[in-house]
Amino acid sequence: MAGPRRDTRGIVEARELFARVDFRRREPAPALRPYLEHYWLIDWDIPEPYASHVVPHPSVNVVFQRYGDAPPWGEVAGIGLGLFTQKLEGRGRVCGVQFRPGGFRPFAPGRPVSDWTGQRVPVANVLAGAGPDTAAAILGPEAEDTRVAALDAFLLGLEPAADPQSLRAMELVDLVRSDRTIRRVAELAEAEGVSARSLQRLFAAYVGVGPKWVILRYRIHEALERAESGDGDSAAGEGQALDWAALAAELGYSDQAHLVRDFTATVGVPPTAYTRPAPR
Repeated sequence: MAGPRRDTRGIVEARELFARVDFRRREPAPALRPYLEHYWLIDWDIPEPYASHVVPHPSVNVVFQRYGDAPPWGEVAGIGLGLFTQKLEGRGRVCGVQFRPGGFRPFAPGRPVSDWTGQRVPVANVLAGAGPDTAAAILGPEAEDTRVAALDAFLLGLEPAADPQSLRAMELVDLVRSDRTIRRVAELAEAEGVSARSLQRLFAAYVGVGPKWVILRYRIHEALERAESGDGDSAAGEGQALDWAALAAELGYSDQAHLVRDFTATVGVPPTAYTRPAPR
């Protein structure tokens, strides 16, 4: 692992969010890196309410959070199937753990990851090592390095058990994320020499959603990031509008209408509305 990702995939209107909050990603301890994407840390102190929106990754997150003077708490957030919206106001702090798709099961081996999909559950109900003071111990220190060390200590204390099936699931999702030629479940199954049904069972147990969902979600992440930046192979040129028909073909859609439909259903607005400059 070369370090935390630097892309904004999944974050809707990322520039607007980063202008209002202090957002960082940090690398976990070496022993945790096979299971985790990164830690994500957010601090804010804003005069007016702001709603942040995220198109979730196919990842389980453990999130410790504090809003204003309310007591801190932690939760396990299973994969979100729709657009996630969080209202931010006043002062607050979040310390989050984003697991690699397939990487959470070794920390909670008793149940399939699909049991947590679409759920937000108190962390102590899922991870036995979480106590009543865990959230305060992680969120309390002002020094960021101390908070990261507290996250490391908490997760290492859970003693994740090595699981070959978890590793296989992580490798398969990485393949879907990196190889644009894999556009259908049948293609992934053929590449792995297994049946589509076997992939479905593996993904339900270790990822939390089916392989088709993962393929489609990464397409939308790609389209969202292109819309945010306005560049890439499908751009007509610097400073010009994104060519959505070309992007649809590049991402494996049969036509532009299918990409527009999926984008609108996931993000909540059609691509043209998302990329249209806001009125001044």
